[in-house]
Amino acid sequence: MLIAVLFTEPINGATSWFDLKVFNLQPAEFEKIFTILTLALLICKIKSKGRNEINKPLKLLSILCVTAVPLLLIIKQPDYGTAAAYIVATVLMIFVAGIDKRYIIGCVIIIAIAVPVVYNFVLPEHAKTRINVFLNPDSDPRGAGYNVIQSKLAIGAGGLTGMGILKGNQTQLGFLYPKTTDFIFSVIGEEMGFIISATVIILNIVLITKAIYISKTAKDDLGSYIAMGIAGIFIFHTVQNIGMTMGLLPITGVPLPFISYGGSSLFTNFILIGILINISGRRQKAIFVE
Repeated sequence: MLIAVLFTEPINGATSWFDLKVFNLQPAEFEKIFTILTLALLICKIKSKGRNEINKPLKLLSILCVTAVPLLLIIKQPDYGTAAAYIVATVLMIFVAGIDKRYIIGCVIIIAIAVPVVYNFVLPEHAKTRINVFLNPDSDPRGAGYNVIQSKLAIGAGGLTGMGILKGNQTQLGFLYPKTTDFIFSVIGEEMGFIISATVIILNIVLITKAIYISKTAKDDLGSYIAMGIAGIFIFHTVQNIGMTMGLLPITGVPLPFISYGGSSLFTNFILIGILINISGRRQKAIFVE
């Protein structure tokens, strides 16, 4: 499906959806489930041969390849935000599996070197623009920086209790787009205020914390890795979506779990929660690697 979607008509500049007339289907969302399950199973099989097998370069490479295949296809769409969610989930799963610290240090060094190289020679112009606007939104207030400026105005205008449902100036008068998906948190901030916005953040933190707790107390390694991968997905989507509406992170098309409009995202999140509940119902003891 990730290959086939590349040959569809672009929507908002990305070939990420199948237009089924009744609704649009986004394969990258559902692929999260299969990638997490496959990664968890592979890690378990590798570790069954020895506790330190995962730290062997070829074994680790085979794990990374599982993520690399869908990752490259999603980047091709292009959908950098969703692709980043896969990276976060994979990193957390490998960390819980007991990856050696030397790999972590090596990755940090590689990233430090790669970031300027990727920015200057790999990223397309629109991606560079988003980063530049993130660093200085006022450099293009009527162009690339418009949405983030309007988003911050909307959140700030809400005050403590908000301007009232369907009474927000920025959101209801068409100054902020898209208000039902990427910038849904801005709508909440403007129309419902700080109290409800803080409640949304707290509820997401509770969800993430519970997912991590389920991973920590899972009955077996497989359940632990799956739960941590799911936690990684929720962590990234929550932090990225809320962060970009506040101007703290670059803007990407990442939905806020269970709140942003989008059937594929909502259905995927429900499946992930169902898997978490299944793991939770079987948990007995903590198995984190020492």
